Amino acid sequence: MTQGVRGTRDFYPEDMRLRNWLFDNFMNASLLHGFEEYDAPVLEHEKLYTRKQGEDITQQLYSFQDKGNRKVALRPEMTPSLARMVMARAGALPLPIKWFSIPQCWRYERTQKGRGREHYQWNVDIWGTNKISADAELISVLVIFFQGVGLTAKDIVIRVSSRKVLEEVLGSLGIEGDTFAQTCVIVDKMNKLPSDVIKEQLSGLGHDSKVITTIQSVLGIKDMSGLEKVLKDESMAISELNILFDTLDSYGISEWVEFDASIVRGLAYYTGAVFEAHDRAGKFRAICGGGRYDKLLSTLGGKDLPATGFGFGDMVIMELLAEKKLIPELLSDIDDIVIPLNPDLRHAAVKVASSLRNSDRTVDLVLEDKKMKWVFKHAERIGARRLVLLAPDEWSRKMVKIKDLELGKEAEVPLDLISSIHEHPDFTN
Repeated sequence: MTQGVRGTRDFYPEDMRLRNWLFDNFMNASLLHGFEEYDAPVLEHEKLYTRKQGEDITQQLYSFQDKGNRKVALRPEMTPSLARMVMARAGALPLPIKWFSIPQCWRYERTQKGRGREHYQWNVDIWGTNKISADAELISVLVIFFQGVGLTAKDIVIRVSSRKVLEEVLGSLGIEGDTFAQTCVIVDKMNKLPSDVIKEQLSGLGHDSKVITTIQSVLGIKDMSGLEKVLKDESMAISELNILFDTLDSYGISEWVEFDASIVRGLAYYTGAVFEAHDRAGKFRAICGGGRYDKLLSTLGGKDLPATGFGFGDMVIMELLAEKKLIPELLSDIDDIVIPLNPDLRHAAVKVASSLRNSDRTVDLVLEDKKMKWVFKHAERIGARRLVLLAPDEWSRKMVKIKDLELGKEAEVPLDLISSIHEHPDFTN
């Protein structure tokens, strides 16, 4: 058996280098904005997810009974775990909370391009403030990340709206509560399912043709002036969105952002501003998405706390970067390869390798008798910087031979200076 479970991935060393590079960029954008890293178990109580009703996510759980007959599930997303952690220290955590994580998540869904059954998801969240500035800060984190991996505003658009847009429109028609939440779940699929299917599902919620037409009309709005014509002057949605766009302008990132009323996000707990990042060419599914979820804690039995955040999967972005030819060529970060040229010098080679490692140099010790042709090919494959050669003649004089592969130079170095060979005058430019 050579294949893993359907929808999962193996990460060979070359894949791990890319994954770590991606995660480093996630982490850098987070840290630059003052966020702290956290983590939580991959295994949670099933009810943490099933208490949110009417969502596809509850049908996609990897859930089972453990040996104590407790219903548990592999996390499909990180936000409920974060909510649980915040509730566990309610009143004790200094606010606002600015945390991020890069967890592995699991959903049993149809595998397709850009979507598997397991994936890693960068999560960035702010808890404890209802200010629109928090939503803007999250979008700034996204832009810094995109810039860090070589993408520009010509490649990426962050589409922004608010759940309050649809809430205000449908509220005027008497649609609210669970029906509103279920409507959002359906509407979120409008670009993924045929129009007649969407109409049928909306009709199934009891919406008549007038309501369906209104929904379709509102979701077709792509600019704030168009929205202002539909909603009343006292619209909270318009007021908050104007503040958000003004704040984003202060960040100097307005060119990355557009209003799009069709962005509603399917999860029931969203309450305010919502956003998704897409490639401008429209070749890929949404890169990431998020928004404000001020009332999540009450659905989990806690006291509500304002919050906003986003989730960013690791799969679609790598496909986009590959398409843009922005995937870096990453080699193993090896400083030195230590090679004994005589079997009798193997123990000596171990001592040399240990000395170099004690000076914080990364060392690959050749463990078998190998010809120099193999050593050079190996060095090229892993991107090693130097060869450290132990030969009987040099060793008898307490010397080793160093070949700097980057500079194309070589020299004999005294054994007692082996830990500082990078400072040797023959190896400086």
